[in-house]
Amino acid sequence: MLRNREIQLFLMVLLVISASAAIITAVFISAAAAWSIAIVSFLLIMTAVVFTWWRYREIKKLSGYLQKISNGDFQLDVRDNTEGELSLLKSQIYKVTNRLSEHGTLLREDKEKLTDAISDISHQLKTPLTSMMVMSDLLRDSRLDEEKRAEFTRNLRVQLERMDWLVSSLLKLSKIDAGTIVFKKEQIALPLLIDKSVEPLLVPLDIKGLQVEIEGNPQTAFSGDLNWTAEALINILKNCVEHTPAGGKLSIGYKENALYTEITIADNGCGILKQDLPHIFKRFYKGKNAGDDSVGIGLAMAYSIITSQQGDIEVKSEPDMGTSFHIKFYKQVI
Repeated sequence: MLRNREIQLFLMVLLVISASAAIITAVFISAAAAWSIAIVSFLLIMTAVVFTWWRYREIKKLSGYLQKISNGDFQLDVRDNTEGELSLLKSQIYKVTNRLSEHGTLLREDKEKLTDAISDISHQLKTPLTSMMVMSDLLRDSRLDEEKRAEFTRNLRVQLERMDWLVSSLLKLSKIDAGTIVFKKEQIALPLLIDKSVEPLLVPLDIKGLQVEIEGNPQTAFSGDLNWTAEALINILKNCVEHTPAGGKLSIGYKENALYTEITIADNGCGILKQDLPHIFKRFYKGKNAGDDSVGIGLAMAYSIITSQQGDIEVKSEPDMGTSFHIKFYKQVI
């Protein structure tokens, strides 16, 4: 403490003032008064020294606390219930410590999620890549007949399209997670949105002979991004098409009230098992009724797009009775 130049200067000033006061008192008043002033000044200087030493000790404790924080120990608590600038400083340090602890936890969770995502992506890409390598080796065989060659070539294209869709979907999800996508806030008529969502699935719908019923007030609208919302609905509709048997029915309804605009998409397919319902919006999750070609990313993307636009999605299902998705876009979020 005494090596601090500021403390040395402080003590020197106190000594000079005390000595000057004692000398002036001795000259103009009396020696006894001078001795009284000298004793009182000495006691005051010692009090200042003790108080400064105590502050240095508390600051040293805080320094050690900060050192432990820098080493990753966030469990310490230096708060006290007294008043004063040191108590305020302790409280502020504790608040910062909590924030650092929370940020550290989030970073660890993000790291774990990234590790899991990389593992899932590797697993999803490994299967089509292995299949493509086998088929490419078979295609190199000059003795392969033309029918088999055409079949393998067609299968190669299917696998390439699947990989292209997977990589494209993962890139979109990554952009949503990173917050780099700015969703537009435009007034969109629901009939336009539904038409844009159903159009890419007209061929699969026709192949399976599925009936599509659309019902709602043509004046219904919501504020959002047309293209991204259509992307979400396409993935939901695609899921319904895949799990509805030939000759089945899809129902699309929409309505609006003072709080939100709701879109309902329902099918009469095989439904979702009760144990799968809480997990269907998780990435790469495949329920027991999922097809062999299912990747488990379409509904996760739909969920991310909808919730990023002040929306919510709920699913209800009964095995062998069908599934219904209820999407709500709230007009104001408090």
